[in-house]
Amino acid sequence: MGNTVSCCVSPESSPKLPSRLPAERLEEFQTSTEVSDDNTVPYLQHISDREIPDELALESNPSDHARASTIFLSKSQTDVRDKRKSNHINHISHVSPGPMSKKYSSCSTIFIDDSTVSQPNLKSTIKCVTLAIYYHIKNRDSDRSLDIFDEKLHPLSREPVPDDYSRIDPEHKLIYRFVRTLFSAAQLTAECAIVTLVYLERLLTYAELDICPANWKRIVLGAILLASKVWDDQAVWNVDYCQILKDITVEDMNEMERHFLELLQFNINVPASVYAKYYFDLRQLADDNNLSFPLEPLNNQRAQKLEAISRLCEDKYKELSRSAMRRSFSADNLIGVRRSNAVLS
Repeated sequence: MGNTVSCCVSPESSPKLPSRLPAERLEEFQTSTEVSDDNTVPYLQHISDREIPDELALESNPSDHARASTIFLSKSQTDVRDKRKSNHINHISHVSPGPMSKKYSSCSTIFIDDSTVSQPNLKSTIKCVTLAIYYHIKNRDSDRSLDIFDEKLHPLSREPVPDDYSRIDPEHKLIYRFVRTLFSAAQLTAECAIVTLVYLERLLTYAELDICPANWKRIVLGAILLASKVWDDQAVWNVDYCQILKDITVEDMNEMERHFLELLQFNINVPASVYAKYYFDLRQLADDNNLSFPLEPLNNQRAQKLEAISRLCEDKYKELSRSAMRRSFSADNLIGVRRSNAVLS
């Protein structure tokens, strides 16, 4: 039960699981927590000494800690800086950037965004997630991969894979069409898309892999498969994905899912703080790349709904304030309390 590989899986068929931290950093951490051999008394290490320091965890596992910056946002900064520099040059050269597509509120019209952290807009969220995957592929460090994710060894269709499939980076439109087809056919939610990106970056961190042209489809498919089972109450079965991708077998789906879970070290937990961080970083990515979320003018029906929600929150706040005042009522009336004279015997 203490092995990193499930007891029901043979070691020969399981991939080697790398450590979550780089070997040098982990070895340095373990060396610093060791006790000298001069002590003859048995030493029991405290549980706090066995925990990985926060600064090491933040560097290695951004999908586990809310304070660590997401990988996709850092990979996109190079392109964002180039775009801003190009826009600045065009502005200096008095080149018209084109018609403005962003809507702004005025005294007569108020535009509001219907996408929230609890109910994101599906189409915009998929666009942002696929754009994050695009930056992962474009600005990757190397081409580290595993055979289980290689599309040449495990094709998703009967069509022959081109010889240069591992050298041509896919466009954002191609990634978006692939993910949109899966989400539309399986009727998945926008929250599932965010969890998919969390699992994808966790896989790249834990297994020390790179998402590249040779493996991006199968890695994305494995992340969607796992996220739909963890997030949705009525999960899509593996055989249902075989109806969407008609040339893939159930055995291949099961094998890929098992390897994906093992490489994640069966860590499928997504804290609410991590989910919120990925949502707002995706909003930042959309803003950097001029992908605006749909804005609609505020009408009477939506205004009444917002007013009802606001009134409900205000009532809850007043109730909490009253309960807090009742608890401190005795301390509020200390002034003016009559004190009895002391009796000296």
